Amino acid sequence: MNLFFLEFKFKPLMFIFVIFMASLTQGCVSLDQSSNSVNSAAMSQLVIAEPLAINFKSEIAIARLSEVINRVKITDDQKAQLHYDRGVLYDSVGLRSLARLDFSHALQLKPDLIDAYNFLGIHFTQLKEFSQAYEKFDSVLELDPEHEYVHLNRGIALYYGDRAELAAQDFNDFHHKQSDDPYRLLWLYLAEYKLDPMSAKQKLKERAKSVAEQTWAKQVIYLYLDEISQEKFISELTSNVQSNKELTDRLCEAYFYLGKYNQNNGYNGAAANFFKLSLSTNVYEFVEHRYARLELELMRTKKVTQIEKNNKS
Repeated sequence: MNLFFLEFKFKPLMFIFVIFMASLTQGCVSLDQSSNSVNSAAMSQLVIAEPLAINFKSEIAIARLSEVINRVKITDDQKAQLHYDRGVLYDSVGLRSLARLDFSHALQLKPDLIDAYNFLGIHFTQLKEFSQAYEKFDSVLELDPEHEYVHLNRGIALYYGDRAELAAQDFNDFHHKQSDDPYRLLWLYLAEYKLDPMSAKQKLKERAKSVAEQTWAKQVIYLYLDEISQEKFISELTSNVQSNKELTDRLCEAYFYLGKYNQNNGYNGAAANFFKLSLSTNVYEFVEHRYARLELELMRTKKVTQIEKNNKS
């Protein structure tokens, strides 16, 4: 799912190849012995895409913006906007720290720059600085109560901050604005699953009726409802793909949601592999790519905590 609030959309040149990697099956099993043969079969059928290369247009745009910021005499408001614009570009190529610096600088120059607060909230979520993330998203709502995507982004922060009930409220508000969007349904389901798995699945099934059948992400919903298998889901990942970019985007999304599916079913090794595959696409602008890395960090932290707990006992 693309980050809807981004203003810059580039189409990098790349080549995609599709291969089958049976070796990933062994990796899955070694990470999680509880994974069954179904997971192994699914992993052996994976579609792997060549990671996206950084678009040279983004690099040129960053260089030009930097030159204007450093050499041209402009007002503080203009400079704030340029820092914001460069921050968006840095973010789009995965240079998160540089992006945060630009967003922070933009707000120093123009404290009411709403989208800079929004981006910083997302970045603080990725850093697991949840209190600061909530603060930034609340600032967005204070400045613009009708901001379209702040409920999604704050909901994600609340979800990863172990505040599932509040996350579900935000996701529900976001869902009502466009009830036929499958991604809004999926994030709402993930939050509700933490509260009551059975009820969450029933609600997902009912809400899914509003999602068009031709929408690819409807297949993710069917997977979560156990109406299709992982093998079938993976075997159809290339269906109706018209371009290389479209394939890479789809794989970024698909492998993230496969990771969540396996995680919810207790197959942590398979989940970790799928999150890594989502990251391997380099589709930095997608929500799924951003939070695949956070998922892996949280899984590692949980594993270390469990080991320490076991050692003490």
